[in-house]
Amino acid sequence: MELKKNMIKEKLQQGKPVIGTCMTALSPYLVEVAGFAGMEWCRIDTEHNFRQDTTVENMIRSAKVSGISPIVRIDKDDPYLIRKVMEIGAEGFIVPSIKSAEEVRDVVRAAKFPPLGERGFSTLCFSAQYGMVSGDDWLNWSNQEILVGVMIETREAVEQIDEIMAVEGLDFVLFGPADYSIAIGLVRPDKTNPLVQAGLKKTIAAARKYHKHVMFGIGPVWEEEAAKYIEMGVSMIEVGHDFSILAREWKHAIDVIGKTS
Repeated sequence: MELKKNMIKEKLQQGKPVIGTCMTALSPYLVEVAGFAGMEWCRIDTEHNFRQDTTVENMIRSAKVSGISPIVRIDKDDPYLIRKVMEIGAEGFIVPSIKSAEEVRDVVRAAKFPPLGERGFSTLCFSAQYGMVSGDDWLNWSNQEILVGVMIETREAVEQIDEIMAVEGLDFVLFGPADYSIAIGLVRPDKTNPLVQAGLKKTIAAARKYHKHVMFGIGPVWEEEAAKYIEMGVSMIEVGHDFSILAREWKHAIDVIGKTS
């Protein structure tokens, strides 16, 4: 079978925004629902979930079935996790808590095959169709098509945002308003705080300068928030989390039914 182009990366390169969501429940079924509903990508969060089994692999297979691009957020400081999520079929990944350009260069080195990086080579994995495609084709595809992302959520990262965005091989960043709020001394996470918004705007400006992309999470009212942040320059819109969306809808249903019963 032919290796397919990363449609999310291609759309971003065309200057079009892409819409996705976050999966915290680690459910293959919810990935399929999101894909069949029309979401273009999903961020599978393994940073704040502890699973040491085949769950993420099954979620990625569900993504392939339903036509949604899987992007996995992994733990920091383990270059082998980067290789492993790409081998099981992730079309992108995110490393959290980045503080410097040198850390981003380490991420890129772990993600790319030589001469662009130091990733170990084997085609005996799902993304290489278990050796059914040529090694050269898979190497080139991996270096070109996988979306390499990091999180901007620390004071140090925002202070060095131009140096971070200038790193060759980085494709996008996820701006994390909650951790950034805490990092700059706010009492509670608040993405609407002027200081947090200023950090996001600085990140977007640097992304534009170096032809990179910014991912940012929105909440309801969906259309208003999406329009606001797309206008600001966010090109990867994350529509809530599975937990938060389900909880909100169930709570709303209970409240409405309670008023009529």
